[in-house]
Amino acid sequence: MISLKGKTAIITGGGRGLGKAVALLLAQEGVHIGITGRNEEQLKKTAEELKATGVKVAYAAFDVASEAAVKAGIDALVAELGTVDILVNNAGIGKLGTLEAMSSSDWEQVIQTNLFGVYYTAMAVYPYLKAKGEGDIVNVASTAGLKGGATMSAYAASKAAVISLSQSMMAEWRKQNIRVITLTPSTIASDMSIQGGLTDGNPEKVLQPEDFAEWVRDILKMNRRALIANGSIFSTNP
Repeated sequence: MISLKGKTAIITGGGRGLGKAVALLLAQEGVHIGITGRNEEQLKKTAEELKATGVKVAYAAFDVASEAAVKAGIDALVAELGTVDILVNNAGIGKLGTLEAMSSSDWEQVIQTNLFGVYYTAMAVYPYLKAKGEGDIVNVASTAGLKGGATMSAYAASKAAVISLSQSMMAEWRKQNIRVITLTPSTIASDMSIQGGLTDGNPEKVLQPEDFAEWVRDILKMNRRALIANGSIFSTNP
């Protein structure tokens, strides 16, 4: 295992939920943190919590569905933090509904955020990692991307596309010592999952954000000669 102390990570959707859990745990490892999200007040609050760990912290409020906003936001974060070593592509939305009930505009919004958001952000960070000669990109997909289901056509399709995109990134960028990791978690007790009625969030049975964060941390700490290209995590007995 390697030390992450002194590295710098940018985490999209880092103001709450899974992204916040990852940010806090990496900060405890001595990683300097940049977080993004659409809610600036939420980002400010999380940034204050992160600063208590003693690492450098920055935030940028933007929508990952906008390529121009992503490029400007990522460049601003790197300028403030001085560098970037790790990207955790976590931002995403979940709109559920039957195919006949969900509007095409909602469908398009899910694809634009969940798929293009990953693409835009990775492409904005990639030049910095290429220049350094190494880095890590963690793309958060979902088990829904491995097998679609009723009422989740848009979400499942977006995550299936993220899996394929991420694997293509890995095939191209690993030759530049950039590890691209595709994660497919099952239902976790995040705000989105609980509010969407996917889980009651029971901490005795259901995966918690901190479980996901520990998983991400441990993957990143593996010796750089090793790459976990794909991984899934499930609740043991939900």
